[in-house]
Amino acid sequence: MTPAEVLSDDLAVAASRLRANAEPFAFATIVRTAGATAAKPGARALIAADGTILQGFLGGSCTRGAVKRAAIAAFETGQPQLISVAPEDELAAKGVTAGTNADGITYARNGCPSRGTIDVFIEPCLPQPMLVVLGASPVAQSMSKLGPQFGWVVADAVPSDCSGRFTAIVIATQGQGDLAALKEAIAAQPRHISFVGSHRKYAALSEKLATEDMDQDKIRSVRAPAGLDIGAVTPEEIALSIMAELTAVRRAVKTQVPA
Repeated sequence: MTPAEVLSDDLAVAASRLRANAEPFAFATIVRTAGATAAKPGARALIAADGTILQGFLGGSCTRGAVKRAAIAAFETGQPQLISVAPEDELAAKGVTAGTNADGITYARNGCPSRGTIDVFIEPCLPQPMLVVLGASPVAQSMSKLGPQFGWVVADAVPSDCSGRFTAIVIATQGQGDLAALKEAIAAQPRHISFVGSHRKYAALSEKLATEDMDQDKIRSVRAPAGLDIGAVTPEEIALSIMAELTAVRRAVKTQVPA
């Protein structure tokens, strides 16, 4: 019986608990070994958001640092990671050094006396991103309808903690409590804030925010006007342009956005 089979029930229970709490986690699976290694192919572990092993076994301390770094990278990018932990002479034979990423593999040095090689595949499991839409305007209503179609959990109130999942806030108050909504959104420190309104209007609001000792960098980070420039006119089109911008931000795609 493989380690994966022994631990599968425990891993499943722990993963279900994390998923229910909307906490990010990752599965790490050993896919190949060479030489003397404590863990063998098929061994799995559950990795927490800080990179620590919650459940399972991947071997000794020789791999933990590399697994932790790769897991954190997976959480930040949302993309799986494949790492190869090998002794220094094997890295040299491949023409790589620790930290090199080549052909989708990130290499790390194994300094343990066993001098084995372990390849680990790390797959992040991230909670659905949250889209907070503030306001009752037609654009806000369109955003609330459009969000779930693109995999967003939609809310109409700023959560107490935005650190657990990718959170974007769209302020579509359009004259009804703009300043208060901006203050609340900026204070929450989500990953992204968009303001539905002209650049000139946001500039005026920025001056008011600045008088209240708010961080200038945070004020400047707000996207205003919200959305990519696709020539949108109707509320539905504006909502679509904002969703396009949010998709680009979520997928870490560089694109031209309004200044």
